[in-house]
Amino acid sequence: MKFCLLALSVFVAGVPLRAADTVQDRLKDSTSILNEIMATPDKGIPQDLLEKAHCMVIVPGVKQAAFVVGGKFGKGFGMCRGEAGGWGPPGAVRVEGGSFGFQIGASSTDVVMLVMNERGMRRLLEDKFTIGAEATVAAGPVGRSTSAMTDAQLSADILSWSRSRGAFAGIALTGATLRNDLDVNEELYGKKIPNKEVLLSDRRPPAEAEPLLATLNRYSREAGADRSATPPEKTKKPK
Repeated sequence: MKFCLLALSVFVAGVPLRAADTVQDRLKDSTSILNEIMATPDKGIPQDLLEKAHCMVIVPGVKQAAFVVGGKFGKGFGMCRGEAGGWGPPGAVRVEGGSFGFQIGASSTDVVMLVMNERGMRRLLEDKFTIGAEATVAAGPVGRSTSAMTDAQLSADILSWSRSRGAFAGIALTGATLRNDLDVNEELYGKKIPNKEVLLSDRRPPAEAEPLLATLNRYSREAGADRSATPPEKTKKPK
């Protein structure tokens, strides 16, 4: 087992990853990922899903490696809509997970998740939860239309996508744990605060996050210029 863990650490360290090393770099990468995805509507997230989403999570450069023992790890940000419909300040998150089996290899993947209902949003506000176990997840559809979505996608709390080596596709990211990253929140807001005190608050976003939120708000406005001021089921904040 020690040999397997050592081999896994060597693989993770040796992968040529684009994952950012600083909070500022991860925010910039998240903005770039969103721009690149939404700039290709035929191959990206359908606009109407972005408009309906309660929250969004972007994790640039999730590290995945395997040598008998597999694992994944990444850092990113979650954002939720405020009562007026605009996107609020980002909360830092960590994605962690693992698997066992006969496998070998390593990769770096950008992950995007849309939280589609209040149940999923409540999970995101918790200290941590397991995707697929405590919140249902389905591979998100790609393209302009959502008319071909399955019942599983329509009922899922979370829809998820991944991008690896330029290819963008839906992925059912089951088994991974999504948790608050208090250390990064301290860098952003000056103290270790949980995401439940960030995501639905009127807290002023840090300057480094403004480009990401401006981009997200711009695409949301483009997606539904005639939407009501308050999104459905969002008039009350979870307690």
